[in-house]
Amino acid sequence: MSDSKIIVALDYPTMAAAISLAKQVDPNRCKLKLGKELFTRSGPQVVEQLTAMGFDIFLDLKYHDIPSTVAKACRAAADLGVWMMNVHTLGGPAMMTAARDALANDTQRPLLIGVTLLTSMDEQTFQHIGLTGTISETVLRLADMAEQSGLDGVVCSAQEATTLRAQHGQQFQLVTPGIRPAHSDTGDQHRTMTPPEAIDAGSSYLVIGRPITAAQNPMQALEAIETSLA
Repeated sequence: MSDSKIIVALDYPTMAAAISLAKQVDPNRCKLKLGKELFTRSGPQVVEQLTAMGFDIFLDLKYHDIPSTVAKACRAAADLGVWMMNVHTLGGPAMMTAARDALANDTQRPLLIGVTLLTSMDEQTFQHIGLTGTISETVLRLADMAEQSGLDGVVCSAQEATTLRAQHGQQFQLVTPGIRPAHSDTGDQHRTMTPPEAIDAGSSYLVIGRPITAAQNPMQALEAIETSLA
């Protein structure tokens, strides 16, 4: 298993494109994240192929349904051999506990992470959908719920990582999207940080997509991020 803190987001529509990128990076130097579009188009086969290439896979499907359905989905993901999966904390404690219990007997249990609020959410959107308090207060509340439900950590903005790290200790995994190397385009992310800033803030793993996948030389881009972290 790679000890890299970098998770490359394979935001591709086809398995061929995902495999092509995977062949350009080193499984000992990064992990890979598969999301909804790629998994919906390519299914378990893409997970199996990338796992066979030596990559640790974060299956980013944000399960959010009734507890029994989410538990069965998590069990199915674990059977694929993924390294990490996630559920949406807004599904509540019963759903998260059912997901955790579905994985409890695995000898090499995948990490189970809770999604708090998406990094694309800004204050205007937060208010518009009717959530109360502030974004930061809501993230802290959902992270507390995730830990109490037995989850291994949360997906969060790096801007919340310092507070979450202080409140939940070193064993609680903080997975942070919205990571952009200095001078790169922020795209559709609103709450971003550079890789060194995110690690300093307390992030456990950095999810990085286009700065690596859209680079002319993805491995070189990955190495530049490693250098910035060193």
